[in-house]
Amino acid sequence: MTNSLPRRDFLRKSAGALGAASALSVLPPSIRRALAADAAVETGTIKDIKHIVILMQENRSFDHYFGTLRGVRGFGDRFPIPLATGKSVFFQPNPVAGGPDIQPFRRDSRVANALIGSGTPHNFPDQQAAWQQGKMDRWIQYKNQATMGYYLREDIPFQFALADAFTICDGYHCSVLTGTDPNRIVFWSGSNFNPELRKQGINCTDTDAEPVNSRCWPSPYNWVEGRAQQADGSGQIDPATSAYNYKYTNSAFEWDTLPDVLQKAGVTWHIYQNMNDNWTGAMHGCLAFKSFRTAQPGSPIYEHGLTGPGTVTGGLNTVTLGSASSTTFLDKLRQDVLDGTLPQVSWVLPTQYLAEHPGSNGGVSGGANLVAQVLDALTASPEVWSKTAFFITFDENDGFFDHVAMPAVPSYDANGTLMGKSTVPLDGEYFDNGGPVGTKYLTASDTISGSIRPYGMSSRVPMYVVSPWSRGGWVDSQVFDHTSIGMFLEKRFGVTVEAISPWHRAVAGDLTSCFNFVNPNDPTVPTMPITSNFEAVNTAQRALANTGAVTTAPATPQPLYQEPGTRLSRALPYELHTSARVESRGSLSLVFANSGKQGAVFHVYDKLHLDRIPRRYTVEAGKQLQDDWNTAATDSGKYDLWVYGPNGYVRTFKGDALAWDAAGFKPEVQVCYEPATGAVYVKVRNGGRAAGRVTVQANAYRTDGPWTLEVGAGATGQLHWNLDGSGRWYDFTVTGDNFERRFAGRVETGKDSVSDPAMALHLHA
Repeated sequence: MTNSLPRRDFLRKSAGALGAASALSVLPPSIRRALAADAAVETGTIKDIKHIVILMQENRSFDHYFGTLRGVRGFGDRFPIPLATGKSVFFQPNPVAGGPDIQPFRRDSRVANALIGSGTPHNFPDQQAAWQQGKMDRWIQYKNQATMGYYLREDIPFQFALADAFTICDGYHCSVLTGTDPNRIVFWSGSNFNPELRKQGINCTDTDAEPVNSRCWPSPYNWVEGRAQQADGSGQIDPATSAYNYKYTNSAFEWDTLPDVLQKAGVTWHIYQNMNDNWTGAMHGCLAFKSFRTAQPGSPIYEHGLTGPGTVTGGLNTVTLGSASSTTFLDKLRQDVLDGTLPQVSWVLPTQYLAEHPGSNGGVSGGANLVAQVLDALTASPEVWSKTAFFITFDENDGFFDHVAMPAVPSYDANGTLMGKSTVPLDGEYFDNGGPVGTKYLTASDTISGSIRPYGMSSRVPMYVVSPWSRGGWVDSQVFDHTSIGMFLEKRFGVTVEAISPWHRAVAGDLTSCFNFVNPNDPTVPTMPITSNFEAVNTAQRALANTGAVTTAPATPQPLYQEPGTRLSRALPYELHTSARVESRGSLSLVFANSGKQGAVFHVYDKLHLDRIPRRYTVEAGKQLQDDWNTAATDSGKYDLWVYGPNGYVRTFKGDALAWDAAGFKPEVQVCYEPATGAVYVKVRNGGRAAGRVTVQANAYRTDGPWTLEVGAGATGQLHWNLDGSGRWYDFTVTGDNFERRFAGRVETGKDSVSDPAMALHLHA
């Protein structure tokens, strides 16, 4: 049924949803209208989305914004990855000798200028060094203490309210462990390295890839030591043709951008922007490509991708950069909505002032106001909004801390050994530094690996999915990255983005799980804060000069905090398995299997050797891998392995393989699911000569148990639990002589559920 809602009825419906007409004054008009409009359901599929609008802001990690938000994987994570110090990833080592560990701390906007400024290093060399190929223990050394700063709901009310009103993704990662341009190039094209070379299995150097900001900063702006250096502006526009005559410091990429793909398929598109104020080109990832660099007036690429208010009569230096009044491209967006000419796909580029970057003068509040202005434009026509999906994300994490293991391809250790495996071919998925560690893009102290480095994924960043199909305060915990936008466009328009690699297609989702296309129309409308007063907020912030409270951790560490409670959680495509088998002579094998619909990365942290790079295993849907640990040769048979996967999937395997060899009772444990009912069961097979017993203990969600299971020689025993009372979440430990196994996660049934009910409870005990 088509929803064509007259404006008077639209506003009346909005008032009714709030409970009273007077409540209309509580909300900004943009948010009120966005929440009140029903989706125009015609087919009950993605085809009902007629307009896709995409806004990428700047430089915020997920934990930095939402580590304290209720019902997401934040600071209340019960299974943070372990560090070599014996503590969790939340206790970052201090590079100062004898200095205390640095923990997450609030950037308190009540006492300090916390909403403006205070970014951290975030380029390829320092990002690689801080990550330590998955050890995640040098954030302070290479970022500084400001990396651990985060906000509470009181500091960034609009961002929290937007997440509470619509859908927030807590498994969305930026694509490359570096800065702006590389990630925006992925976002705008599907790849940051030459896909033709990748198909040949060739790892790219900087000749055919973008490790640091370079290609999107045209002359008169050059990237020099991390700063945009402004020249005199000459040569900006050809006076004979009025065409841009940018000069570029690096070669152009030649594969298709997403606009190129859409143009060839006859899908309408436009980039709403101010070409004079897009942070010197950095936010326009298409400037790295030949098709945009050579576009001339009158061509579709030029008219839809290289124009914007002020660009015909002025150059980069004729508009005051950072001016809040330079966002007049939003007037065109609003008019296109009112005229019914909004393209099928639109990108909105923020101005430098409102980009939400830590270094932007508009700060966090200004960025919130830009989002509100875009929503105001999109909801100017209820009929158009009822057919629109609005994606808001961030290009990269700046250098802000995020605690979740990055689902990357396996790293190489310093000896050139690949630390993991993949069912997807990995040749071509790496960046070749083109020189040894200590040269070019790798800092001299980053010696844990060699010159070949994984090209993704990277840290989590926020992703809001705002639409009539995603209202209600949901969380989607599927793994996504910047290629997911390209895959969403593929799904909606039947196009193909050739640049997206098979590895990304295996691991990253296409964002369709964020939507309820069949029955989306929920009248619930939460309260949203006002953003139009952001200049007053920033003025008050600038009056607070105590920036030390923003950039330096307090002398007395703050306890970890996350709001208690759950939120609605979208169904996920995962059905993952990891089991351990002890072989003869003390060898331990792990088997990683995937019977779900989406590939996944398994991370293995060896708690007896946390000085080593963790192993990573990419397993496509319907496939499995096996790898071995020679425990007898290294640890007298002892082992303690922790396995992490998406959405709180955790398996731990601990024991003594040599003692197991000598025992008469030799149990092997498997966890199986019943997707139809959401139940879980444990199977214990005894491969030994004698009967034995295991004990099963619930660690969360249940108060009954423990349970014992007797298993005869050569027999298999089984225990079964219904998970209806926990939203299908489970966490239990199986113990016996010389071994311990722990299993935690959520059973997926294809139906929506709730976020982890045990999240953050230990912080409030």
